[in-house]
Amino acid sequence: MTPEGISELISRVSLRDRAAFDALYASTSAKLFGVCLRVLGNRTEAEDALQDIYVKIWNKADRFAVADTSPISWLVAIARNHCIDVLRARKLVAAELDQAADVVEPSPNPEQSAVAKGEAQRIYDCLDQLEAARAEAVRAAYLNGDSYEALASRYKVPLNTMRTWLRRSLMKLKECLEG
Repeated sequence: MTPEGISELISRVSLRDRAAFDALYASTSAKLFGVCLRVLGNRTEAEDALQDIYVKIWNKADRFAVADTSPISWLVAIARNHCIDVLRARKLVAAELDQAADVVEPSPNPEQSAVAKGEAQRIYDCLDQLEAARAEAVRAAYLNGDSYEALASRYKVPLNTMRTWLRRSLMKLKECLEG
């Protein structure tokens, strides 16, 4: 549609002509949707914004000055400004400085590190008290994530035997750690 035709439709929309509004929507919605999608980067938000934009066009059509601007530029400006408003509303409010003090550091503090290191050493000492093959199987199963089937195959024992090894080894580890 020509710029003159779009100007004519906007003028008729200012008089609350629904047929003109339908024709304006049909001839310009694809372009305005592209503007919305480009600015917002989200199809759902762009679709919602497009509806709001056409409500604004319906309400502001009487403000369009035919001689001053191109009709497409006027429509794109309305779309762009609305999408920028949507982006501004979307931005998260920055946390205040006082709240930043409440944020917990994810890494352990020195005391926690020392305790964890001591507990790890106790676990390794208890693992050393197990038979070598069973200690290796426990490490493979619970530290490396190896499956029971893979361990049974590796140690050439039946699957239920491997389960029994691991269960009894864990019980011995528990006794050692509690003692």
